[in-house]
Amino acid sequence: MAEPIVEVRNLRKTYGPKVAVDDVSFAVQPGEIFGILGPNGAGKTTTVETLAGLRQADGGAVRVRGIDTQRDPAAVKDILGVQLQEATLHDKITVGEALRLFAGFYADPADPAELLRLLDLTEHADKQFAKLSGGQKQRLSIALALVGNPEIAILDELTTGLDPQARRATWDLVERVRATGVTILLVTHFMEEAERLCDRLVVIDAGRVVAEGTPSELIDGLEDGRTVVVRFAPEDAGRGAAVLADLAERHPDVRQVEPVGDGAEVAVTGSRRVLFAVVPTLAEADLVPDDVRTVTRTLEDVFLAVTGRTYTSEELTEGAPR
Repeated sequence: MAEPIVEVRNLRKTYGPKVAVDDVSFAVQPGEIFGILGPNGAGKTTTVETLAGLRQADGGAVRVRGIDTQRDPAAVKDILGVQLQEATLHDKITVGEALRLFAGFYADPADPAELLRLLDLTEHADKQFAKLSGGQKQRLSIALALVGNPEIAILDELTTGLDPQARRATWDLVERVRATGVTILLVTHFMEEAERLCDRLVVIDAGRVVAEGTPSELIDGLEDGRTVVVRFAPEDAGRGAAVLADLAERHPDVRQVEPVGDGAEVAVTGSRRVLFAVVPTLAEADLVPDDVRTVTRTLEDVFLAVTGRTYTSEELTEGAPR
């Protein structure tokens, strides 16, 4: 394996009595999309801002290309491109003006026109910042993070506030940026986003790393269980629920049975063989369901398994560490 391009070891950051980042460690390989996933307020933004030298750590070490960013943040200015969660620009500056202005901060900047093409902003080059849509502002943020020709781009909560279509379009852009050779450190509280984009990730909760690996490794590492959801026609819903209700007491491969959705569905959870318990029970009762499906496990299930609680992505409260 190549030398990590980013190393974080035992990072700690406090705000008075509040511990925002508590012994966080991870390493990022060149060319990866590496995710930092967790609910809002978990310490994700504090971690990457400390990594970028924008905050002072209270303990631990952070290095980019072997450079200690706490001691010499200026030394990584041309290596790191940062798109911050709450960054904004003057309302009247145009897209093209912003790119040319930021390009002037670097000795060897990227071609602004090429960035406009890469991020589908060419036709908006003369549009003022205040008149951009949310998705256009996010694409401009990415362009500004890349204008210095960085080796690494930190993208913090890139798609917050975007509608589903704009979010997916932004995911496509992130993959295009990685294809140019840029290593991406992606900070997000969206499970689907992390699962779709990240080669590897850490899950952070309350300032601590609670899981690390590829999305598939984390999901496959869950307990070997399955959930089967059975949907009945409206006229069979009551009888179907009754037939399955006590299956957990009657069958060793079933742990839990509960109604879901509009009442016409029943979720049956148990071992990998839970389907073999459900189908014969329905056949014995002469019940033909409208649909039977095995529920796909996700990173949300991983979070539940390692923390013991349901994942929530509530908005930040004012003053809370990020």
